[in-house]
Amino acid sequence: MTVKNFEDLKIWQIAKQLTLKIYAAADVQKYHKDYPLVDQTRRAAVSVMANIAEGFERENNKEFIQYLYIAKGSCGELRSHLWIAQELMFLTEVEGKTLREEAAGLSIMIAKLITYLKTSPIKGAKHKQA
Repeated sequence: MTVKNFEDLKIWQIAKQLTLKIYAAADVQKYHKDYPLVDQTRRAAVSVMANIAEGFERENNKEFIQYLYIAKGSCGELRSHLWIAQELMFLTEVEGKTLREEAAGLSIMIAKLITYLKTSPIKGAKHKQA
């Protein structure tokens, strides 16, 4: 399948849904007691989808892969923030675990796309999804 826009990428769609879930989870009163953590958690989630989009728009595999690595790193940052939010009881154990598992799953998907792009014969303006 030829992907013409970053919005067509499954990983971007999943990143967007995860970002919406993070915003909803961080919109509880007790979480607002620590605004810097709320802000960093939201920024990490937004960073994942933004770096997928920016990398795709660079229109070559080398730069796309570079931005995918940044997005993958942001998934790790997000999981770290979710751990501390859970430990501080801003999130329930179920909420924290569910969101961390989604972020970890997205990280795996990003890694698979990186692997695909590294071996793909497509090197130009349009990318194919694995």
